Amino acid sequence: MSGRDADTLGFYAAEAQVYAGRARELGEARLRRFTEIIPTGGQVLELGCGGGQDSEALLRLGLDVSPTDGSPELAAQAQKRLGRPVSVLLFEDLVAEAAFDGVWANACLLHVPRPALPGIVARVHRALRPGGVFYASYKAGEAEGRDRFGRYYNYPDADWLRTAYGHGSWNRIDIEEDLGGGYDQEPTRWLHAMAIKLS
Repeated sequence: MSGRDADTLGFYAAEAQVYAGRARELGEARLRRFTEIIPTGGQVLELGCGGGQDSEALLRLGLDVSPTDGSPELAAQAQKRLGRPVSVLLFEDLVAEAAFDGVWANACLLHVPRPALPGIVARVHRALRPGGVFYASYKAGEAEGRDRFGRYYNYPDADWLRTAYGHGSWNRIDIEEDLGGGYDQEPTRWLHAMAIKLS
C-alpha cells in the first residue's frame, strides 16, 4: 500500500525553498535523548529531513547521518544546507535490513495514510539493528484529515499509534504528548514516539 499522498508532495514541491528556510525550533532535548541511546558515531537514517536542520544537529552531536526526503525539491534544499548528498526516498521504498542504529522521522510519517502506516513502521523496524531506536512525531487527533494547505495528516491518538507500531516488535514504545505549533502557525497537540527494537 502506498505511503504517499500526491497533494502533500505537491505542496512541498511548490513551497520547498520557503519551507526549508524557515526558522524552527529543533527540540534539542529529544535530539540529545535519541543520541544518548545510540553508540558514538552510530549510523542514523533520517526520513523526511525537510530543510536538513535535524540532520545538521545530529551530525553535530557525533552521529553518522544519512538524510533522505520524499520530495526531490526538499532534498535539494537540504543538500545545500548540509553540503553532503541527500537521497530522495519515499517511505514505501525503504528496503534496508539491519543497517542503522537509529531512524529519525520528525514530523514526516504523520503524512502516511492510516492504512499504510503499519507497513511503513515494519520497514523501519527491518532497517534497524537489534536494540536500534526509532523516533517519530505526529500531530494528534481522532481521525485523518487535511490542513488548510491541503496536506494529508493521519492525526492518530496514542492508542491507535501503539497498535500501528505492533506490540510484539519492540522492546518498548514510549509516547509523550505536548503542545506546539507547525508551518501552519496553528496550536497543535504533538505525539512523540520513541521505540526500541528488541535486541
